Amino acid sequence: MLEQDPASMAMADFHWVCPVTVEPEHKIDAALQNMIGARVRTLLVMAEAHMIGLITAYDIQGQKPLQFLRGSDCIHPKCRHEDIEVADIMTPLATLPMLRLEDVLRARIGDILETFRETHQTHLLVTDRHGGQATMVRGLISLTEIERRLGISTDHASAVLIEQELSGLPRSAVRD
Repeated sequence: MLEQDPASMAMADFHWVCPVTVEPEHKIDAALQNMIGARVRTLLVMAEAHMIGLITAYDIQGQKPLQFLRGSDCIHPKCRHEDIEVADIMTPLATLPMLRLEDVLRARIGDILETFRETHQTHLLVTDRHGGQATMVRGLISLTEIERRLGISTDHASAVLIEQELSGLPRSAVRD
């Protein structure tokens, strides 16, 4: 795949592919096992038939659980790793960058790669409107998938993500 190829080639289109979902109250270890079983690295977080966020294997295996346990947001009785729920570390829908399907259909892979660089996110949601109906999530584009298709090393992307996570930790937690 080249940067001039259509961006839609890298989109997981939920019109054709059924997304794997999880409820916000599921424990993160169970969510990770669901990912492994479904052979995916991202789950849509659903509550009452509405998407409320996104959680990735990287979220679960990275610094987010530790940050949550060390932070004041931990409301679980014992605040142990096994108590962490998906809702505690997911990326809320409101903070995820969204692209309109019509724009994705006109875009090239290089355009989407640039969007990832500008947003510093790992996923972009693709939305669509049918007739006068409400906007719905139509698909998902993953930075890892774009990089894989372009033959870009994901080691650099991982280093960027780790740096972003560390920048959110208090300086005393970051060792030189």
